[in-house]
Amino acid sequence: MKDDHEQAGSRGPDRPDLGGPDPAPVFGMLFDAHAAPLQRYLARRVGTETAHDLVAETFLVALRRRETYRPDAGTARAWLYGIATNLLRHHVRTETRALSATARLAAADQVVSAGHDGRVVERVDAQSRAAQLAGALAELSVADRDTLLLVSWAGLDPGEVAEALGIPAGTVRSRLHRIRRWLRANAPEITTESTKDDSRHQEEGESARR
Repeated sequence: MKDDHEQAGSRGPDRPDLGGPDPAPVFGMLFDAHAAPLQRYLARRVGTETAHDLVAETFLVALRRRETYRPDAGTARAWLYGIATNLLRHHVRTETRALSATARLAAADQVVSAGHDGRVVERVDAQSRAAQLAGALAELSVADRDTLLLVSWAGLDPGEVAEALGIPAGTVRSRLHRIRRWLRANAPEITTESTKDDSRHQEEGESARR
């Protein structure tokens, strides 16, 4: 009996062969590996209920279009996130409204009396950052938001983002640089960790390609 690695194809589980006569075993592996993180990523963008639907639709589309996946062009993870991103764009208005609402609600809940303890102050600081982040994300273009969040929230490296969005890796890197620069100017309190993560992913991706 073949092991999981062999069932996924000679390229390994990250770049499986989806062209076999029975796609069920390979797609079962893909679902087990990627459905949960994809669900968490989508839920942060459009809410849990819509995310459930989008995950299911992503795998249905992937199954129907499995002949279009080319292992030599990118990982299965990047391909799935690319499908999810295309589906997500039908929900841009929902996402933008949710981000704007988060910014308004978090900002409205920041008033605290001077006598409150440190835990309340920390909570308010977190709400302030959430408000800034949501407000900044709502102002980004759809393309910029997808690029930033595929790195910062989905954990893809710039090379995978390029594969997911169907654009050159150099475009992703220059776009991330421009977005980080804009965030530093417009929402400096929320950029420290995200810019570190973006830089780390970029460095790892570049090292892996050397």
